[in-house]
Formats: sequence, structure tokens, C-alpha cells
Amino acid sequence: LGNPNCGPIVADDIDRIQFAFNLEFLEAEFFLYGALGKGLDAIAPTFAAGGPPPVGAKKANLEPVVGKIIEEFAYQEVGHLRAIITSIGGIPRSKLDLSPQSFANLFDKAVGFKLNPPFDPYYDTVHYLLACYAIPYVGLVGYVGTIPSLTNETSRSLVASLLGVEAGQDAVIRTLLYERADQKVLPYNLTVSTFTNRISWLRNKLGRCGNKDEGVKIPFFFGAENRTHSNVLSADSNSRSYARTPPEILRIIYGSGNEYKPGGFYPNGGGGKIAQSFLPKH
Repeated sequence: LGNPNCGPIVADDIDRIQFAFNLEFLEAEFFLYGALGKGLDAIAPTFAAGGPPPVGAKKANLEPVVGKIIEEFAYQEVGHLRAIITSIGGIPRSKLDLSPQSFANLFDKAVGFKLNPPFDPYYDTVHYLLACYAIPYVGLVGYVGTIPSLTNETSRSLVASLLGVEAGQDAVIRTLLYERADQKVLPYNLTVSTFTNRISWLRNKLGRCGNKDEGVKIPFFFGAENRTHSNVLSADSNSRSYARTPPEILRIIYGSGNEYKPGGFYPNGGGGKIAQSFLPKH
């Protein structure tokens, strides 16, 4: 593949913020379907701007408390979409593949072998939380990466306010997983913490720009001040959030390690000028 681009990209504020729709649509649909069994088209259809409905998403079999939390997150994502649309305008929702098969492929890559039966994010609370672990954190590190590049005060204020809530969602998901860290994920002979470590390993591998992702239980060497095995919040050696660029994020959400090669959750590629700039011109 050659050397990946890990440096800053050239783009204006609107394109940078519109790039975030790729993660916000993904989270909105996954949370709405998971909690309610219906998506954006049932709640705020105009936000999709005519884009196709997601494929394969469905209601998850969630414990009541987690169900309520995911429902809240779902509505928060609707608010995020409204905030971006009213501030800078929307883009059509890209085709999203949220089918069990799409997650199964990701989890097979993460663990390094074919899980049997295939991983199903909608099966129960633990499966769904692990699938959640695979998504919002990518949006969070994207926002951290975006803010320093924004030139306009209104843009920075918008993205900072979105980042605050994304970080909160990620912290809650990670806490719920940390509480279950040593549980076996049935029917597999792997614990929750092992799955989080493998997903984080895969994201670092796909992103191709260093270690910016860690599971919920880690060696002291990686823990806060090298003194803790817990890793409820993923952060660097000074406990600052990691940052990722749009190309890194595309490599991860496409599951291909290549911003030019769509797949994964985005079979036809992402939306907005930045994501489109890496796709073949039609």
C-alpha cells in the first residue's frame, strides 16, 4: 500500500464538519435501530437528504437499563445531525451496511479467525455493547483531530460541543464493558476485555498511523501514569485524547485500511467532499 498519509489534509471548515456526517449517520442509525427497531427515516426523515436507508439494521435484545441508555444516545445523534444541518447544511446519507454479516466480518478480522456462530451485534446486551465499542470512539478521535484545523469560531464551537457528548457516550459504553470485562462472550471462549483489545488492535492496524486505540483492560505500561490496568477512557501517556485524520477514519470504517477502497459499513464509500475525493471519479 505504500506509506499512508498521516499528516493534515487540506480542506475548508464546511468540508471538515460535513465529513463528520459519516460517523453521525452511522451512530444515529445503529443506536436508533438497536433501541427502537426503526431508524432516522421514522424519526427525522428529511435529515437523510434522500440517501438510501441502511441495510440489515434491527432492534437489539437489550437489558432495560442499557436499552434506555442507547435510546438516549440515539436521540442525541438526531440532535447532532440537526445541529450540523442547521449550521452548515446537510449531505445525503450514504448507503450503510449495518447487517450482522458486516459486523461479523469486522469481528473475524479483529480476533484473527472465523467466529462460529458468526458475531451478531443484535443478539444481546454484551454483543451490542461490543459493536458500539467499534463505532463512536472513531467519531470522537475524528472530532479531536478536526478542531485544531477549523478556522472559524462558529465551526470550532459547534464541533467542541459535539465532541463533549461523543466523549460522554464513548465513556459510558466503555464503562459498561469494563464492568463486564472478565465475562466470557457466549458462545465464544473469549472475554469482553479480549474483544475490546482485538478491536482496538484492528483499528490501529487499519488506521496505519500508530497506536491511538486501547481496550478496557491493559498492561500497566499503557495505563494512566503506568499505574492502572483499567482503561475506561482511552488516552495517551499524558491522558490526552488521541486524534485521527479523515483518511485514517475512512481506512477504519471501510475496514480496508485504504481510504480509496470502500467496504465495511460503507459499501459505496462515505459522503461529503473529503470522502468523495478519494473515490474514483464517475
